[in-house]
Amino acid sequence: MKPRIGYLGLGLMGGAMTRHLVSKGYEVTGFDPVAEKRDAAHKNGVRVVMHARDVVPEADFILLNLPTTEAVLDAVFGNEGIAASLSARQILIDFSTIKVDAARAAAERLLAEAGCGWIDAPVSGGPPAAGSGTLTVMAGGREGDLERVRTLMADIAARFTPMGPSGAGLVAKMINQLIVGCTHAVLAEAAVLADSAGIDAALIPECLAGGHADGSLLQRLYPRMVAGEFAPQGYLRQLLKDLEMVHAFAGSSQCSAPMTAEALSLYRLAARLGFSELDTSAVVKIYER
Repeated sequence: MKPRIGYLGLGLMGGAMTRHLVSKGYEVTGFDPVAEKRDAAHKNGVRVVMHARDVVPEADFILLNLPTTEAVLDAVFGNEGIAASLSARQILIDFSTIKVDAARAAAERLLAEAGCGWIDAPVSGGPPAAGSGTLTVMAGGREGDLERVRTLMADIAARFTPMGPSGAGLVAKMINQLIVGCTHAVLAEAAVLADSAGIDAALIPECLAGGHADGSLLQRLYPRMVAGEFAPQGYLRQLLKDLEMVHAFAGSSQCSAPMTAEALSLYRLAARLGFSELDTSAVVKIYER
């Protein structure tokens, strides 16, 4: 029998992942504070409940996909949090991208209070990969807990890599977001430069395919920039939040990260110009000003 899943957060990522899990035969109970997201999940076969704690009782694994560190901590330890309902037979898997130190402290607290393991399992690939079971998952946690979730991860991810103890997955995600955020900024400048130089900017991915500049972001994200397609596959505000965390984490590690700082400045400007709810590719819009 497949493990039973409790799920908190049914937005872009959680909605896609729960739909995929249901299609793979999992019994999924989900909660989101937004009625429209609950309704969409219900249509996709998720058993929707009206309180976060109601996902816990029958679940083997409780999965979180929430936007901020504060949202994760409130969902687990807040007044309506699930911590009091968890037990040692369960494992909490957090797919959110949150602060490394906060995740480590939360994992220690949950283990002490409920005997429940906590795996930080941030992802890369966005909603399309979440909906097709082809995510890249980097994970941190206790060795036994990581082994217990391997079968589930095989249905969620094309690549699942245990990186070490609690927080290690999030450190890997910081590095992922450093690369992604800086590449977004570079692609935006490339699109603007191509257009300013009078060549067809849309031909650049085909032109550079197979060369050193090629990659999934050039082939998938760059065309959205050129076409002005900014319907969110991932919110700009979320990448901004992640870059803020990368910048702070680099500082706390006494590591220079000037490229991250530059990309962060561009995303702060994009948010200030009102693009927070658009796709991450909308950073290119700052050049219109």
